[in-house]
Amino acid sequence: MKQLDRAEISASTLYIVPTPIGNLGDITQRALTVLASVDLVAAEDTRHTGLLLQHFAINARLFALHDHNEQQKADVLLAKLQEGQSIALVSDAGTPLINDPGYLLVRRCREAGVRVVPLPGACAAITALSAAGLPSDRFCYEGFLPAKSKGRCDALRALSDEPRTLIFYESTHRVLDTLKDMVSVWGATRYVVLARELTKTWESLYGAPVGELLAWVQADENRRKGEMVLIVEGHKADEETLPAEALRTLALLQAELPLKKAAALTAEIHGVKKNALYKYALEQQEA
Repeated sequence: MKQLDRAEISASTLYIVPTPIGNLGDITQRALTVLASVDLVAAEDTRHTGLLLQHFAINARLFALHDHNEQQKADVLLAKLQEGQSIALVSDAGTPLINDPGYLLVRRCREAGVRVVPLPGACAAITALSAAGLPSDRFCYEGFLPAKSKGRCDALRALSDEPRTLIFYESTHRVLDTLKDMVSVWGATRYVVLARELTKTWESLYGAPVGELLAWVQADENRRKGEMVLIVEGHKADEETLPAEALRTLALLQAELPLKKAAALTAEIHGVKKNALYKYALEQQEA
């Protein structure tokens, strides 16, 4: 493949450029054009990105920007941008900043008035969600859970009543422990989809109640290898159960407003039934 023609790239601009999460065919033409045209490519791993650029016959200057040096190097890149250079930010795979470095650099650019241009592209979380068969109108991205069991269980407990679909990344070394902790904290019936090696040769998506999913993963070592995304069904409250957050809101509003108005506002804020809130408050008053 010949070196891509230089595009109309703006000076003093940071481009956020997604790269493939597996299948190299998923890179966009716009991403290739930007990578071939900017003055500098800031990469999480310059060796990894170098191989990607080599595959597409792109010659680019590379600059290492990763978790361990971003605090120091963000200002270096900001200075280059303010001098008029154009820079593309990439991670090892997927969309930069989604569980990858780049936040500090983008924040500094925004604060300094430097233009930031985001390109659409590959993202493992959204790719998995689109095929999970779970509600996607409202979802909550949580990234990686804590590495140790106590911290992980604490995080899962905090999400126990979350009604939105949950998205987690997980590693091959911890997926079994994470599924065990989900069973321990949430019970065995919460539906979970394990999306593994997305866009790659051994791509697989398997969904089941988490207790069954745990047994399925334990049955074959290959099922816990590779890059993984866990898509988790949100909490489904019983018709008669009112969320604790809604009850706290109701109590606060009741102190300032008539009961009917407090119940109506709480229902609107939390998406629960006004009548159920009103009935609960009356019962509390009688008690």
